[in-house]
Amino acid sequence: MRNLLGITIHFYQNSNEENRMKNKSTFMVIGIMLVVALLFVGCAPAESTTVEVTRIVTETEEVEVTRIVEGEVVTEVQEVEVTRVVEVAAEEPPAAPETITYFTFSAAPDHLEDLDQMIALFEEQNPGITVEVETAPFDEYFTKLQALIAGGEAPDVFELNYENFVSFAAKGVLADLTPLAEADGDYSADVFYPRSLEAFNYNGRQLAMPATFSTVVMFYNKDMFDAAGVDYPTNDWTWDDAVAAASQMTDADAGVWGMYSGIQFWEFYKKAAQNGCEFFNADMTEVTIDSPACVETLQTMIDFIEKDGVVPSDIEMAGLSDGDMFTSQQLAMDVTGIWMFAAYADAPFEWDIAVEPGMETHATHFFSNGVSVFAASEHRDAAWAWAKFFTSSPEMANIRIDSGWELPTLNNPEYVDGYLAQTPPNNRQAVFDSLNYAIVPPVIERQNEMQDAVNQLLDQVKLGEMTPEEALTEAKVQIEELLP
Repeated sequence: MRNLLGITIHFYQNSNEENRMKNKSTFMVIGIMLVVALLFVGCAPAESTTVEVTRIVTETEEVEVTRIVEGEVVTEVQEVEVTRVVEVAAEEPPAAPETITYFTFSAAPDHLEDLDQMIALFEEQNPGITVEVETAPFDEYFTKLQALIAGGEAPDVFELNYENFVSFAAKGVLADLTPLAEADGDYSADVFYPRSLEAFNYNGRQLAMPATFSTVVMFYNKDMFDAAGVDYPTNDWTWDDAVAAASQMTDADAGVWGMYSGIQFWEFYKKAAQNGCEFFNADMTEVTIDSPACVETLQTMIDFIEKDGVVPSDIEMAGLSDGDMFTSQQLAMDVTGIWMFAAYADAPFEWDIAVEPGMETHATHFFSNGVSVFAASEHRDAAWAWAKFFTSSPEMANIRIDSGWELPTLNNPEYVDGYLAQTPPNNRQAVFDSLNYAIVPPVIERQNEMQDAVNQLLDQVKLGEMTPEEALTEAKVQIEELLP
């Protein structure tokens, strides 16, 4: 007796020939039953992602046969052919290759190799997904992004800074990453600083993943300070201290100035906060950019150029950036972001950083960049995989730390320790000291329009076409028109 697929088979033979004939008939019946069973197996729906390959195989097997010989019951072992169903687990066929596009402003020009390194690691871990990169300068990036979206050529994944995030979120062009994150067993929100996630959450939906944060500090050329016999900046410096030091290192005839601090939206709202000025009241219902404190702030910024003479004018810069002038030792001090560490790493002089000077109080930038997935992307799962890797993987974090490409928003002290250990600059602690005074920018849904309006008016002040009071009075009118 043998049990095969739930069927019990009994063999009783009166003779060898009769036994063979019965065995043959029995196995023919079983073979037919197995073929029918296979038809049902083929029609049944798949219950898992594992592919089962079903085959019929015929094997020789020994079975016990009982028969009567000369009045006695005799049990013999005979070899018979047995047909079986064999199921072999096989891997699913690989998914069709996908190519996603990633649009960024922060990688170029100094960190494209770092980004390429991240992409190579991602593609190694995610075979079948290819990431293509597009870049644009920051001052052109958001205009180009809007044009790509409007023209039906939006990238699958793109970088957004905190200031412009709200504008794009309000337009409904960002995919909600919440369900993708919840369905991903490898994802954990605990790796992030909670505040960084909150910054890119819009009406309860996670519309971007936080990637980095950064701030602005005072870069200074130690060689120029030493040559002039001037003490290095300290964290408690005011702008009066900075002007006094800069005046000792300025030689306009030789094309050398003591410091640089730009006059544009970003620098203005920060210095305004140092002087007790806010662009809006607490509930964002009133525009206060024309307050006396704001007017005084803008006048001070103009005075750095026209009265104190320690900051070069646009004409005197002759098309050079402040970074170019700092590298060529035409600036002793430069107020700019920590993303410039890599650009200055090979400068032919000693340099370091300090907390940016203040007015009535200190205030420094808190910049945060995130990555979003386009709401209509045809590759949403692949886009999510890249967004997750780019913002939360240890590989990404280590590359950022090693290259000085801003700071990852991951809640892991090891990354901070590794960052502080790198030089230059020696005083990287100033980055974290600056965060004690960090403020976020004023943000409205029509952010780009507000920034453009303010920048145009500030340009008119620099050109002497408007006074600070006239410009900020007009700024109030234009911003009010942008509010809902």
